[in-house]
Amino acid sequence: MRLVDILELGIKPHKEVDELMRNLQSKRICDEINDTLLICEHKEIVTVGPRARNDGIKAPDDYKTADVDRGGGLTWHGPGQLVIYPVFKWNLDGESNVQKIIQKLEEWVIQSLLSLNISCGRDDRMQGVWCGESKFCSIGLSFLRWTSRHGLTINYDTPPGRVEMVSGCGLGQDTTTSLSALGYHLTKESIVSKLISNLHILSRKTIN
Repeated sequence: MRLVDILELGIKPHKEVDELMRNLQSKRICDEINDTLLICEHKEIVTVGPRARNDGIKAPDDYKTADVDRGGGLTWHGPGQLVIYPVFKWNLDGESNVQKIIQKLEEWVIQSLLSLNISCGRDDRMQGVWCGESKFCSIGLSFLRWTSRHGLTINYDTPPGRVEMVSGCGLGQDTTTSLSALGYHLTKESIVSKLISNLHILSRKTIN
């Protein structure tokens, strides 16, 4: 069974939370703390992963950016986006590779939002959670000794046009959007409540 401490941080700059994640990751590796879930929102910034840097993919000029070491390409952060960072030691049954861990995080989001009457699921084009042809949840992790940093985002009510202008890893603009743009109007609190109540999903064996 996974014991999880939850830290709800409110609105924090990305750099500040990144430093906290690194500190917690070191402590988790040494078993000084339990698995820890950080929940926050960021001031607007686009984080640039290794894939985007290697492929020369850039954010529009008017977006502030920061390089990160998680998997993936560009990820927009800002108002109306829930950011969740699991600083977990992935050592339970069904967590033997990164793909299975990503699937477990996807299932956690999918089941939580289905209980809020959001029709969503996976798409072969890219990891994350999708609603029809649109992606509203991105996932990207970085590991050290099988302990993760970074995590996932859920765009629940982002400013019109902002997240849509950021081209993901080969997806092109307008593929990523928010739940509100798709006609689903949820509060951050309702999503967080469902995610917390479904944390047991992250302790299950992954279904192949």
